[in-house]
Amino acid sequence: MEAFASPVKIDWPAEWRIPFVFSSPHSGRNYPKDFIDSARLDCTKLRQSEDFLVDELFSCAPVFGAPLLSADFPRAYCDANREAFELDPLMYKTPLPDYVMTTSPRLASGIGTIPKVVGAGQEIYGGKLDFEDARQRINDCYFPYHHALRQLLEAGRKKFGYIYLLDCHSMPTANATRGSSLFRTTYQRPDIILGNRYGTSCGPQLFEEVFTRLEAQGYHVGQNSPYAGGYITAHYGNPEKNIHALQIEINRALYMDQKKLEPTNGFEKLKKAIAGFVHDMSTDYSSLLTA
Repeated sequence: MEAFASPVKIDWPAEWRIPFVFSSPHSGRNYPKDFIDSARLDCTKLRQSEDFLVDELFSCAPVFGAPLLSADFPRAYCDANREAFELDPLMYKTPLPDYVMTTSPRLASGIGTIPKVVGAGQEIYGGKLDFEDARQRINDCYFPYHHALRQLLEAGRKKFGYIYLLDCHSMPTANATRGSSLFRTTYQRPDIILGNRYGTSCGPQLFEEVFTRLEAQGYHVGQNSPYAGGYITAHYGNPEKNIHALQIEINRALYMDQKKLEPTNGFEKLKKAIAGFVHDMSTDYSSLLTA
């Protein structure tokens, strides 16, 4: 199996001036040839689960004084926003070790640490996998990402006394339904959804500040539904220890052609708006100090 020379990338600011870390765990687009060869799907379909160019959308972070951590490996290959060993036992040739988590809502949907599906339930593999292959992917990709993220958060907290993690993602455009079977209504997903694990992963000041500033950029912002924050937000967000984590999900319709996997004219507009948002957060975060 091919190894990644550098599975993660940190774009550093010239000077770390603000108490923020930006994370993009799903924007990796380096697809190993042996992975593509082993998949029953072509590369275009494998990329359906990718947070397309989210690292580029937030590339302004170092300009305004904060590091940006991003994955080089693709989400379909290894998902860093899961437990370390959250694996579907039906995907493997032999029984899994006892330490592996084999049941969860994510696994039921086919999206564990080694995903079973991409997009709308399209299965990646035609046969069963070897657990040693999964273990190597997790060792080569998952653990380096979390090691880097943990070091950034600890260094930031030591430097500033507190740290704010913005975990950046994109979501597919979809109509959703709510209500009972008799009174079901259809609605369009917001432009951006903020997830704070229902108020547990960050203080209300951070949530309200980000919400207000994104709305000021003209976006319709939702909260916690259907994305309340994944493993990274839940695992690292600990306001009592001065680590505040907030997930940001951006509607892909704002900036990309989801079939062709190409940026649209909206890409530069959105990138500029995000730069405005990060700039505003970097110049006035005094209200967060009581978080």
